[in-house]
Amino acid sequence: MKFAVIGGTGLIGSQVVKDLNAAGHEAVPHSKSTGVDVITGQGLDEALAGADVVVNLTNSPTFDDASLAFFRTSMDNLLAAAEKAGVGHFVILSIVGTDQVPEMDYYRAKTLQEKILADGPIPYSIVRATQFMDFMDAVLSWTADADTVRLPVTPIQPIASGDVADAVAEVAAGPPLNGIRNIAGPEIFPLDELGRITLSRKGDARTVVTDPTAGMFAVVKGDVLTDRNAHLAPTRYTDWLS
Repeated sequence: MKFAVIGGTGLIGSQVVKDLNAAGHEAVPHSKSTGVDVITGQGLDEALAGADVVVNLTNSPTFDDASLAFFRTSMDNLLAAAEKAGVGHFVILSIVGTDQVPEMDYYRAKTLQEKILADGPIPYSIVRATQFMDFMDAVLSWTADADTVRLPVTPIQPIASGDVADAVAEVAAGPPLNGIRNIAGPEIFPLDELGRITLSRKGDARTVVTDPTAGMFAVVKGDVLTDRNAHLAPTRYTDWLS
């Protein structure tokens, strides 16, 4: 099959393209660097021409309320181009629990993206992943100073980006789900404990202070960012750190 992977040069997209091509498909990466702009619509018709499947892995440049406009405009443009091209399957990557955290602008924006796709004219699949292991350093940086890192006890089920890409490629190559598949890492940690493991493995002497008000994950209630019944990926966090 032919796949148009929008956002195909990024962290997940580049690995999805590699997986699909290794499986014998034709997967073509598209992004701003290849002349495709999902906001203006530039290059979309050409990118989607002849594609059987569209995999949309683009992301908002900000995590504030402007992300709502990004996902609304980009999805409207992509769905219109996909319908025009006769695409039979449209796949997006979302977040486990995204509809359970309305306090976060970005999560509301991802929920909007899912709704636009589900209400659209094309058979679809939504892959929801838990938090990426690859982003742990960024999470630590949000609430860090020279001596400490402040983190809440929010339960996190980290997943490796390579495992996410494998799951997205598998779903994209299959029949449309017309629904959601949750994928997650094999272990659940309180975020403060995950911070301590990360700093210890990296030889970082800073202390993790448990702070229920620290960082963006402080607004998350309960364990909504985890899913023990998800399709579990194989990579464990400590193995990934190694």
